[in-house]
Amino acid sequence: MNVTPEKIVSAPSATPAGEVKPKNKNAGRNRGFSEQRERRAEHARKRPADSRRTRSGGGPRSAPHTEPFVPLPTDFAPSAFDDLGLATPIRAAIAAAGYTTPTAVQARAVPEAIAGRDLLVSSQTGSGKTAAFMLPALQLLSQADTENGRGPRVLVLTPTRELAMQVTQAAETYGRGLRRIKTISIVGGMPYPVQNRLLKMGVDILVATPGRLLDQMNSGRIDLSRLQLLVLDEADRMLDMGFKDDLDAITAKIPKTRQTLLFSATIEPGIARLAAAMLRDPVRIAVDTAQTRHVNIQQRLHLADDLGHKQRLLEHVLRDVELQQAIVFTSTKRSADELAQDLHLRGHAAAALHGDMKQGARNRTLQALRRGGLRVLVATDVAARGIDVQGISHVINFDLPLQAEDYVHRIGRTGRAGRNGTAISFAGAREHHLIRSIERFTTQTIEVAVIPGLEPKARSFSGKPSAGRPSNGRAGKPSFKPGQPRKRHGPDAGQSPARRPRRP
Repeated sequence: MNVTPEKIVSAPSATPAGEVKPKNKNAGRNRGFSEQRERRAEHARKRPADSRRTRSGGGPRSAPHTEPFVPLPTDFAPSAFDDLGLATPIRAAIAAAGYTTPTAVQARAVPEAIAGRDLLVSSQTGSGKTAAFMLPALQLLSQADTENGRGPRVLVLTPTRELAMQVTQAAETYGRGLRRIKTISIVGGMPYPVQNRLLKMGVDILVATPGRLLDQMNSGRIDLSRLQLLVLDEADRMLDMGFKDDLDAITAKIPKTRQTLLFSATIEPGIARLAAAMLRDPVRIAVDTAQTRHVNIQQRLHLADDLGHKQRLLEHVLRDVELQQAIVFTSTKRSADELAQDLHLRGHAAAALHGDMKQGARNRTLQALRRGGLRVLVATDVAARGIDVQGISHVINFDLPLQAEDYVHRIGRTGRAGRNGTAISFAGAREHHLIRSIERFTTQTIEVAVIPGLEPKARSFSGKPSAGRPSNGRAGKPSFKPGQPRKRHGPDAGQSPARRPRRP
């Protein structure tokens, strides 16, 4: 008699007494799990003891978000950082990162900060200011805390999520030689439950944007009673973004005995008032201010007739073999999306970055840029703050910024760490006042360049900066091409200058 496999599986087994034993539905599953556990245990016994991993992937399970301690060599080569008063593990981490000489802002700010002084620092983007405040912060954390608690000892406020990520990465890089230093970031776009779990585990360095930090403070999830150091990074940008009330609310709830470091690209009246309210007898340091000439960045200007002419100019620039990676700036989020999509359809490895994107999408875009998967990033001003990618060789202002300070921040994305860079701007005939404003602010002349075959048809204007104080955009009126008559409008447009009636 032939028995099918189905009958064999379902056939009940009889006990010695002849009774039918009830079927256990999970018997096969449990037997499979037991065999799996036995195989894993046997495999673990055969592995060398030094190659077995812990359950948390190499770090202690009690602190999964702590930067793992990495023993660094103690015989690293001496460098100029030895004179700044930093602990040996911090100097070893700096040497492991490949840095031997501090920048000007680091050489002046780090010793003063370690001495406990409040600082008001004016320094442009790309001058090494992140390390200028992170190194003193880590030096503070290398010393034992006399007050117990789970709240942060160092608080760093940044205007954007991208800049917060950059600061967090710097803390992990320079602090990897210190034991149990926990750094977390609290920014908008990150799920609240994830942030709540991180805060419950305790934190030493908290990097946050003002809005999200204030939300967590109001909910009672952050204890700032043992805060010792407050850092305001790019304070001028935080004021421009409307965070003044949030900053006031935050500083009102933190210890008055704290040390405060304020970093800004410019010291405008708003920054001066903020510093007067937050700082106590500060040391003022001005290094590489916004007016400093970018000697390692070649700046040039191309005149464009219309949007189509801009797109053709951009296509020509992106075909340059010397262009490694580029950031293209637009004035609106919608323009960033549309331009990125158009470039993608033309065969460029391009993507957009702006504030309306979800945090996960922004992180993936930045990771692709850092890894070289993207050649062109189309971004807005706010989203591009904090982008520090060494491979960016070109910055292209597809749309000119309305504020001259933003122009300085834009072109600061290239030519970083002593490298050379190129900054290219497109401007229409009616945007001469924006160019004049930039030239007055930077005290530099932007050279007007022409690409053969893509010459502008519209009237051009002189590339020389106007002297004297600004006059509401009227300084430096356009000059016209030789032989081209000036167009006049109005009822007296057809009359000669001699016969035209004088206006009252």
